[in-house]
Amino acid sequence: MKKAIAIIVSVLFVFALTSVSFAEKAAAPAAEKAAPAKVEAKKAPAKVKQVTGDVTAVDAKAKTITVKGKKGDVVIAVDDKMIADVKAGDKVTAKYTEADGKNTAKSVKKAAAKKAEPVKMEKKAEPAAKPAEKK
Repeated sequence: MKKAIAIIVSVLFVFALTSVSFAEKAAAPAAEKAAPAKVEAKKAPAKVKQVTGDVTAVDAKAKTITVKGKKGDVVIAVDDKMIADVKAGDKVTAKYTEADGKNTAKSVKKAAAKKAEPVKMEKKAEPAAKPAEKK
């Protein structure tokens, strides 16, 4: 009787181990199939670029500005608030992202006007006092 119980328990133990290993093998391909779907759905965020320069054109109808930077002209799509503050000739710093060949502004800030520094007048050295003359 004890042998029969020992055999039954050992057989159940073997079945339990094989079912766990089959479940792991079946779940692994499903996880591999699901992983690429998650990667495709979650793309890397667009890199934020920056350009500093003079605004050469403002197109209110198309809601774009053209900034002449060091590497050439950059056309950036802006929203109503950003375009209201900018006019041609302003010096700006624009942060934007590029997606599908279109540059979209994150922020457009006018460069602060340089304050004129007061001219410092140097004090000229006065000639030394003449030594006392002997009588």
